[in-house]
Amino acid sequence: MVTPERLTKISNVVAGRQKGIIVLEDIHDPHNAQAVIRSCDCFGFQTIYMIFENEKQFNPVKMGKLASSSANKWVDYKIFESRAECFAELKELGYSSYATVIDEQAQSIYEVNFAKPNEKLAICFGNEHAGLTEQAQELADHLLTIPMSGMIQSLNLSVTAAITMFEITRQRKAAGFENFILEHRTKEKLLDSLLSR
Repeated sequence: MVTPERLTKISNVVAGRQKGIIVLEDIHDPHNAQAVIRSCDCFGFQTIYMIFENEKQFNPVKMGKLASSSANKWVDYKIFESRAECFAELKELGYSSYATVIDEQAQSIYEVNFAKPNEKLAICFGNEHAGLTEQAQELADHLLTIPMSGMIQSLNLSVTAAITMFEITRQRKAAGFENFILEHRTKEKLLDSLLSR
């Protein structure tokens, strides 16, 4: 039995879900993945693609409940055993993929326009120790970086993901967030799915 309060809460969550896929490549520690998943839920990204080509696969639904504050229950996952398969699907579905890297030649997240209504975004984050593999960077359409001013020129995985998702959301809200929310039919299906969880 769904209470009116729970229905309202979940309906509001669905209304705030935005288009886009978050891709995690070969994350070693489930807790690090769950920290990113928590940000996905908070910023309204519903779909997460997880690649396990070099690292041991884990089930994000069953692991890391505490690290994600149960956010792992409210987002959707697709698991891939190869990065080639994952990027091929993204291209087939019409997504522009952005690989997050530490590279002076990459575009700054503050200079990229994430608020193109017709562009389907997939943002890719790599292993917490080595970052995205060279193969993933080559398969991606764009390289993306967060400019840094400190002695340490890197951020941990979950912080990088949260900053990137925040900037995407900030730009989209400034441009008119209604252009980036899920289509009506998708929202209806998602509502039914979340109500059953």
